[in-house]
Amino acid sequence: MSGATFLLAVNFIVAACFSAVFAVVATHSRSRVSALWIAAGFGVASLSAICEILVAYTSLDKLWAISAFMTVLIGMVLLHVGISGLFHRRVDWRIAASFIGTSAVLAYAIYDLPRGTPLQAFLYQSPFAVVLLSAGFNVLKARAGTGIDRFLGVLLLFTGMHFFAKAELAVIFGSGTTAKDYVQTNYALISQSTTAVLVVGVGLTLLATLVLGIMADQRDEAEKDALSGLPNRRAFERAVRRLLKTAPDGEHALILCDLDHFKRINDNYGHLVGDHAIKSFGDLLLNSVPSHGLVGRIGGEEFAIVLPNVDVETALLLAQAVRAATTTMPYVPDDLHVTASFGISSLTSAAGLAEAYKQADAALYSAKKAGRNRVKIAVSSHEDRVDQPTSGRADI
Repeated sequence: MSGATFLLAVNFIVAACFSAVFAVVATHSRSRVSALWIAAGFGVASLSAICEILVAYTSLDKLWAISAFMTVLIGMVLLHVGISGLFHRRVDWRIAASFIGTSAVLAYAIYDLPRGTPLQAFLYQSPFAVVLLSAGFNVLKARAGTGIDRFLGVLLLFTGMHFFAKAELAVIFGSGTTAKDYVQTNYALISQSTTAVLVVGVGLTLLATLVLGIMADQRDEAEKDALSGLPNRRAFERAVRRLLKTAPDGEHALILCDLDHFKRINDNYGHLVGDHAIKSFGDLLLNSVPSHGLVGRIGGEEFAIVLPNVDVETALLLAQAVRAATTTMPYVPDDLHVTASFGISSLTSAAGLAEAYKQADAALYSAKKAGRNRVKIAVSSHEDRVDQPTSGRADI
């Protein structure tokens, strides 16, 4: 067995393994269809190594040589489809089919050209280069790409360009007088070695892209409240801490909201209605809070809002509007009068989130104690008290 034949066997095993791995990853990925296209691409491309070996050791060298060309090309097109899907780019199937058909005619037409000439080598390698260069440009044109996305795009461009380099190397080292001679040439060793490295590089980078997507989905699920669709307490507090780091000198407003008599809703109307009330109130907060604000469900029927660079008087206006809209929420029985109470405090980096929670919670307790369906503003912490019901602005 020649060195090139051994590398062909290695490339087959590597590509087949990637195909199996991507098929498994597809079962856990939100990009399931794209992952399956990628798995199919590696699977089809792996057959090229088998075809190359059959060229050398059977009498049907022309059939297997063209089959080797086509399996690589079709595999790359399938990879292109999967990669483009990952980055929300569409592939025109009419163009893809025409390209594959034209390339098949090209492979047949150049088979009898003298091997190792510039024309034959360039025409043979160009279709592969075109597919991967197109895939690389698709990745780099995608919006909001991460670092690994950009690396993948550059790697695909490099892999595409390397096929032009292989054409030059075929001219320099020679690819054999006939297709059967290929596996005995130094060019075959170089070609299969670079292919092995780049296949592994592209495969691992694609795998990392999909796995990072799965991890992001799992993190989102772990940090999102399934019922309301809002961030849970952990995610909300993490977002608030990021805000305090990026705006350490700002004064923000924290609003704690609590649905009144929620236990009665569950007891009298059932937990399904209670769930509807939670979901509707969460939707109301999302639609009421500005896009730069932070909203979360921090436990049970309790919610929290942070309004960046907003004073408590302005936060009071928003809380008033939400309080009024709570009584007309959809998806609750007509005879159910849902209300909510609110406590507002100032949030600064100096005082910290814990102190702001303490003050807002005290204000919320005061609103509950005063009769519920009210908004209370906490007095600054050094005064150690909460606005009394007689305060015109704080008691709604």
